[in-house]
Amino acid sequence: MSSSLSSPLLRPGLCLLVLTLGLACAELARQLPGALWWQALFSPELDDARQAVVHFSWLPRLAICLLAGAALGLAGTLMQQVLRNPLASPTTLGVASGAQLALMMVTLLAPSWLLIGREWIAMAGGSLAMGLVFALAWRRQLNPVVIVFAGLVINLYLAAISMGLLLFFQEELKGLLVWGSGSLAQNSWSGVGYLLPRLLLAAMLAAVLVRPLAVLELDDASARSLGVSLKHLRLAGLGLAVFVTACVVSVVGLIGFIGLAAPAMVRLLGVRKLAQRLLWAPILGALLLAATDLLLQTLSRFWPVLIPTGAMTALLGAPLLLWLIPRLGIKQSAPKANSSLLLARHPAPTRLVGLMVLGLAAAVIASLLFGQGMGGWGWPSWLRWQVQLEWRLPRTLAAGAAGVLLALAGTLLQRVSNNPMASPELLGVSGGTFMGVIAAALLLPALPLPMMLLGGLVGAFACLLLLVLINRRNGFQPERVLLSGIAITALFEPLQAIALANGDLRVQQLLSWMSGSTYYVTQPVALALVVLALLMLAACLLASRWLDLMPMGPAVATALGIHLGRAQLTILLLVAVLTASATMVIGPLSFAGLLAPHLARLMGLVRARWHLLGAAGCGALLMVSADWIGQQILFPQEVPVGLVSTLLGGAYFMWCLRRL
Repeated sequence: MSSSLSSPLLRPGLCLLVLTLGLACAELARQLPGALWWQALFSPELDDARQAVVHFSWLPRLAICLLAGAALGLAGTLMQQVLRNPLASPTTLGVASGAQLALMMVTLLAPSWLLIGREWIAMAGGSLAMGLVFALAWRRQLNPVVIVFAGLVINLYLAAISMGLLLFFQEELKGLLVWGSGSLAQNSWSGVGYLLPRLLLAAMLAAVLVRPLAVLELDDASARSLGVSLKHLRLAGLGLAVFVTACVVSVVGLIGFIGLAAPAMVRLLGVRKLAQRLLWAPILGALLLAATDLLLQTLSRFWPVLIPTGAMTALLGAPLLLWLIPRLGIKQSAPKANSSLLLARHPAPTRLVGLMVLGLAAAVIASLLFGQGMGGWGWPSWLRWQVQLEWRLPRTLAAGAAGVLLALAGTLLQRVSNNPMASPELLGVSGGTFMGVIAAALLLPALPLPMMLLGGLVGAFACLLLLVLINRRNGFQPERVLLSGIAITALFEPLQAIALANGDLRVQQLLSWMSGSTYYVTQPVALALVVLALLMLAACLLASRWLDLMPMGPAVATALGIHLGRAQLTILLLVAVLTASATMVIGPLSFAGLLAPHLARLMGLVRARWHLLGAAGCGALLMVSADWIGQQILFPQEVPVGLVSTLLGGAYFMWCLRRL
């Protein structure tokens, strides 16, 4: 006990406690005179509205903050100890997103199941999400980096499904919009009464598990020699962490990155013993969440924008993750041979690309002619087809052009980084575009398409530069680059949550755009996109020599006459323009930039020129098909093309990760 009290965390903990108490007193003083504090806290006069608000709303909210923060700090510490992974947390392992999606599904499909207990439904969803993460990482012996890859991608995937549910059931799920973003607003003590006994039970179980879990700091062979069942121990530790997370999600929704930040702070300040970390991480988690929430309450008086507390913690946590990644112990792997050179080349690439163009033309015609109507499946009459053409042709052309642009961006990134898992979506470029558009929308009273494009372009290029700065010192290891990109992508989720929570009149349109809708594309915009796609394809083909030589390494490329800095800057600019243009049409997440280059390479299109042409054809075909599927699968309702391609491409990424 004395060692805990003399911990190096004592001073930072006291500072954080003083800050939290100061903010709490200031906020309480704003709501009520000091003379009435004691009465309002314990025996309020219900006739006085101010005392009733403090007793039944403000005070339970503060208590929920402390409990939820402590619970997430505990869950994060348990996950990091069991997995020996400093980046493990309820957010990075997909547990919180799985729990939220499970609650949304049950709310829609079987609301009577909620009587069983929200925490059990949330726990089932969180357990399934984490099980999927483990299944993806099992072949790599639960490698820490692969686990975090899988967890963050599962997060994105489940968020896409949640977005689809919100699109179709906005009225039914309206109350979950703010709650799902991590709302701590309370109107009674029921939430505290629900969470407190469960957290106390979890704390007691964690105390029982302290000594067995400490054995996990040894290697597996040493632990087994002590007679410890590692499988049962890990199952117990992770099960407890999932239960705690599920309880928090069922009460307050998604609270991002507290489960990562609190244990990370404890480690950074030099605390190594598990017992001390299990004590200090919940304390810091509670104070961090309470201080953040109180600060937001104070700011809300001056800034009328509703910012859910969970979204704010995610905004603060994603930079922390970016800061931690360069300090993660990833061993420098030996340079791999260029994977594209190991594939069998297609003997007639010209014929293959020609067949691909014919297939694309057939797909465009079929998507325009064939589909469901009020009379079922069939070909429309000439008159009806002419009417359909006016609204189907622009969106089909726009989807195809966006597919070309994303495919080109993905091909450039994969060849330059020599990383087959690189894509605009996974490296944060699409997320940067989204953030640029949101920033432009906040700064400008009106947002015409050219300004949206400019904002998106600046955001995309800024994210690419950030990736370069973060990974330059580590020699651009593929694992670190990919992990950094996914962390940047995680930044746009809280911004999305803030945009949805404020109930703007443009929310429905914004929601459709973020899901990758082509609803609002006009014919001039579609034609402009097609022209842009063709021009960008020509520009990328001019850089094909660079793309053939750069994967061979900087020394070889420089010896063969390539000015490496100039070539890299040009390619970064091309990627930014390609991604920003496509994101304007199909939203920030589609996975087309990952899937299309892979398909082209599997066909044997190895040389850069043919790889670019094949990827462009595959990307266009993928997005045209996704647009048609989105129109027909839930007819007469429509699923946005970006959402369809996300579900297809995300599944493909998980398959790739499984085979990694």
